[in-house]
Amino acid sequence: MELGGVIEDLLWVLMAGACAGVVCRWRQASLLVGYLVVGALIGAGGLGIVEEPRHELEMIAEAGALMLLFSVGIEFSFAELSALRTYFFVGGALQMALVALPLTLAARLAGMPPTSAVLAGVAGSLSSTVLVFRALTEQGQTESPHGRRGLAVLLFQDAALVPLLMLTPLLTGGENGPQLGAFAALAVKAVAFFAGLWALQRAIAAILAPTLAGLRSVELVVLVVVMLLGSLCWTAYRLGLPPAVGAFGAGLALSGNRLTRQIDAIVLPFRETFAAVFFVTLGMLLRPAAFLAEPLLLAIGLAAMVLLKACAAAVALRAVGLPWRGAWGMGAGLAQLGEFSFLLVAQGMNAGLISAHDYNRMLFIAVATLVLTPWLLNRGLAWAGGAPTEALGRRPTPPAEGQRALVVGIGPIGGQAASRLETLGIDVALIDLNAVNLHPFAQLGFATFAGDASDPVVLERADVADRHLAVVCVPKDDLALEIVRALRKANPRLEIIVRCRYQGFAARLRKAGAASVVSEEQEAAGPLMRRCEQWLRQTAG
Repeated sequence: MELGGVIEDLLWVLMAGACAGVVCRWRQASLLVGYLVVGALIGAGGLGIVEEPRHELEMIAEAGALMLLFSVGIEFSFAELSALRTYFFVGGALQMALVALPLTLAARLAGMPPTSAVLAGVAGSLSSTVLVFRALTEQGQTESPHGRRGLAVLLFQDAALVPLLMLTPLLTGGENGPQLGAFAALAVKAVAFFAGLWALQRAIAAILAPTLAGLRSVELVVLVVVMLLGSLCWTAYRLGLPPAVGAFGAGLALSGNRLTRQIDAIVLPFRETFAAVFFVTLGMLLRPAAFLAEPLLLAIGLAAMVLLKACAAAVALRAVGLPWRGAWGMGAGLAQLGEFSFLLVAQGMNAGLISAHDYNRMLFIAVATLVLTPWLLNRGLAWAGGAPTEALGRRPTPPAEGQRALVVGIGPIGGQAASRLETLGIDVALIDLNAVNLHPFAQLGFATFAGDASDPVVLERADVADRHLAVVCVPKDDLALEIVRALRKANPRLEIIVRCRYQGFAARLRKAGAASVVSEEQEAAGPLMRRCEQWLRQTAG
């Protein structure tokens, strides 16, 4: 009976999450908002379909949190951190301090205990990496000055999440806060754990990743990833660290090798499913009716939160050299609370640091900021403006032992070529003028670069000098000719395969440096004539 109840609740959660996902995709809204809202709808504060999340359901939801942290770890790049180090340390630390300190003070004035106020302050300082990065990518602004600095601030928040998760259990020490001895012991264990991860990451890159790539078995990759994730979460737990730190460590250990993008693409469906359960379950704890009890307080809290976060981000971005116009625009884009804010607040509630009433207040304000996020991002990025002018310090493609390819032009043909090359175990990077075309592939873990492939700067960012194969799939032959010339100049050893529409361009493309030219005109002629001959035989018979 108990198992049947858990399955029934889980089915309701999955069904609600699926419906919310469809509506949010249709309305171009945040999935996170949809999950939280539909959770409130089916929870005890709404229709009461799922009265209280069962312990087993909460464990499944915790798996969603672990998967989210795993995804942060696998995307974390020390090379990227080095490229953005000034923006990272100065801008990121300043932004979090300018938000966390006033929020902590406000929480204390509102009557919260010191430990609870600290947790509320740091949770409020986090923004949504997923939403902001997606908006920057879709608008082609990841390489702009404000885009680079904004991403550095978000990276700092992601990195700060790990010590914050470690600190949360220590805050349960009462009004006096964490004991120095306990914190020192935990710090030593954490240093030992991450030192082991450093060695493990290099062993995986040097031995395990090439071995798995040679076996070409997706099943084995999944098995190894799940085993490693579970083992490191268990190890962290045995050391007295939060299992979430183990999940982050598993992602970190699997980053920076030739299989990283494939692993991220494989884990994506599991991550999204478990994350949906996590956020819908969080939403069940929301009591919408509570807003009617104190609408003025919550409205003021929402306005103050958005204003504080926008101002803090603007000051931090200005401190790292961004003009005020770009700083205010990007600051508005960072004014929401992020997905990991919910994780910290939920941990605080489970540990008894935050009351259900305060949790409901925080959740309402957080959800409201996410609802406002699309409007704030669009207005803020439009105000910041400007074309991309700086090289993006994003996750560079790690040196690969195998073949590396570049696909230019991500339409139906280019997309199929990229997917096919990836399944063959080749490291693939993509270039397209339209960042929207690249976005689905970026979500799957491909290295993507928005820009003109005939521009040497764009080709340099795509590491064309280290590529072995280039597939050009642009729809215009004259543009393909310019791209082939640029590719050949950038890498004389590159094998270039080109799709062209008209046979008359084939000789010019070969002369420019293409090793192979596939003419749509010529390729279509054979099947067309065979179909004509088939028709003639049928009519003659």
